[in-house]
Amino acid sequence: MDLIRVLLADDQQLVRTGVRLVLRREQGIEVVGEAADGEEILELVEQVPADVVVMDVRMPRMDGIEATRRICERAARPRVLVLTTFDLDEYVFGAIKAGASGFLLKDSGPRFFAEAIRVVHDGEVIIAPSTTKRLISHFMQRVPEPGKTPDQRAALLSRREREVLAAIATGLSNTEIAARMYLSEGTVRTHVSHILAKLGLRDRVQAVVFAFENGLVDAT
Repeated sequence: MDLIRVLLADDQQLVRTGVRLVLRREQGIEVVGEAADGEEILELVEQVPADVVVMDVRMPRMDGIEATRRICERAARPRVLVLTTFDLDEYVFGAIKAGASGFLLKDSGPRFFAEAIRVVHDGEVIIAPSTTKRLISHFMQRVPEPGKTPDQRAALLSRREREVLAAIATGLSNTEIAARMYLSEGTVRTHVSHILAKLGLRDRVQAVVFAFENGLVDAT
């Protein structure tokens, strides 16, 4: 099992200590550094090799959304899992727009939190259950008006790739897509990779936005 190296960014030392203690019990996950604000975590990312950054939102000097955006602009970067007390739409949408691969609340259970780190590390996207429906609803409202010309990149997708993209946009995991379409998970992963490459997208979050903005998902 590959070791998942984690950096923590939170202005409360007690929270960082609690997170570190939780992850210490998890096999294959190691905390390799801590920061108390956005500027510190940017410096740490430059100095310490890491796979996942667990990022708070409200921090002094630079907040977690801006720090996430700057990390995600890097060519080689860790994935970001936003962990916050505040279940507010502006934070969810801000984190996703900035490039975060996950958004969890601090009241999530230890096992769910550790699993979220593994999911994000594997290239998937995870959103706190309490915000998922609102998130999908938000994107539903962005479906283009009838007659609007879709992005020309959509024409590059095969029929099966469009089906996989629509499934991603409705929140299904690779395992769920595989079961629904009678495919192997490996085949689904290949389709996802091809979709991202053809559309020039960074990750599944951007794929969700693309699908809804170009009418590739049935919003009824």
